[in-house]
Amino acid sequence: MQLDDRVGDAIERAVRAHHRRRLRRIGWEHTLDAVGPAWAGGEPPPRAGNAVEVLIDGAEALPRVAAELRRAESHVYLAGWHVTPTFRLGPSREDELRTILAELAERIPVRVLVWAGAPLPLFRPSRGDVRRLRETLERGTRIRCALDDRERPMHCHHEKLVVVDDRVAFVGGIDLTSYAGNRLDAHTHPARGEIGWHDAAARLEGPVVADVAEHFALRWREVTGEPLPAPRAAEPAGETEVQLLRTIPERIYDALPRGDFRILEAYTAALSGAKRLVYLESQFLWSPEIVAILAEKLRRPPTDRFRLVVLLPARPNSGADDTRGQLGVLAAADDGAGRFLACTLRQRGTPRKSVYVHAKIGIVDDEWLTLGSANLNEHSLFNDTEVNVAFRDEPLARATRIRLWAEHLERAPEELQGDPTDSVDGLWRRLADDETHHLNWLPNVSRRSKALLGPIQSLVVDG
Repeated sequence: MQLDDRVGDAIERAVRAHHRRRLRRIGWEHTLDAVGPAWAGGEPPPRAGNAVEVLIDGAEALPRVAAELRRAESHVYLAGWHVTPTFRLGPSREDELRTILAELAERIPVRVLVWAGAPLPLFRPSRGDVRRLRETLERGTRIRCALDDRERPMHCHHEKLVVVDDRVAFVGGIDLTSYAGNRLDAHTHPARGEIGWHDAAARLEGPVVADVAEHFALRWREVTGEPLPAPRAAEPAGETEVQLLRTIPERIYDALPRGDFRILEAYTAALSGAKRLVYLESQFLWSPEIVAILAEKLRRPPTDRFRLVVLLPARPNSGADDTRGQLGVLAAADDGAGRFLACTLRQRGTPRKSVYVHAKIGIVDDEWLTLGSANLNEHSLFNDTEVNVAFRDEPLARATRIRLWAEHLERAPEELQGDPTDSVDGLWRRLADDETHHLNWLPNVSRRSKALLGPIQSLVVDG
């Protein structure tokens, strides 16, 4: 095991060095050294004057998306990793995605942009799967659906966006699809005949909506050759400052030959500057760059009350997290100090199926918040297209954390108003020990298993 660990460590160092050389060549090396929290540099800058709602879980978010779609007056843009024409955004057949979009397309332009699928049929969804999906979505309607195949090899277009009339936008982790699981799940995650699903999205109004629309227009033009009308500048709608962040690999779009890696920059800055609390929800925690920052925080905590809490699925779709050894790295860095907790969720009731943690949320010191489509792996930080939004807004960050913790800990928000360290050391630990509770410890975190295999997979797959 010691030899395995040493070789694994060496390969992870090689992966980080490879990424640094790659970013240096294209002028993005600074993203690996950012310290904050601070706004990411470059375009688009943070925008003032926005109204923001954080929508937690599909039962809260999806009906809001459907309602805004039905209010559309001029156009609708939708980008996703995958969509299902029959996916329901609510309880009835009238809430099916194709039904809503087809009715809209009779009177306004409706543009849908999805990843073209895996080029090899060994992986799903394949190119053929997605072509058939497009045929089903468009048949007998005026919906226009484009397939984006300008991906890096073995990677994809992963963002999830909805823009309505340049008035409102949704950015988050929720795909409008039933592929691999039904996203329409409630805060209580009751027992049902399929895996549960925990996710989140942000509803945005104000000047930042134009940034979301411009990003969609860039991709649509690159894929179809069709320029879309310039987005209308929105009037201030609230008091929140928001920055749109992206991952776009270099050399996939002509308009961005150097790419865009500001999600990586934002996470690097925020995590490096953390003083008291890092709370992460993600489908994956595989990035050696991110884990190196977190491990250093655990080895040399900025304060004695510093805590790192991560919420992950018990078993991600592409395998168990412990195969890459990253959680074992964090457990070793904590060295029994009790500053690091890794948890997962199960459904309430019987049978006790898992809740798939698909949300992509970062909260630092109750001051910085990001959410969107980006996981904490090399796919999302270097190689897939992704969109997040970030906020340096203490009331919003704190309120979002308390809402999430109230759901996971099954406590009233009023019980969580104090120092978050007290909640971690008390409620989180006690409830994770309770096998009847839906919050549980993530299995196999205390060991760094397969330390050699994981980094090799990371080097080959994440690139």
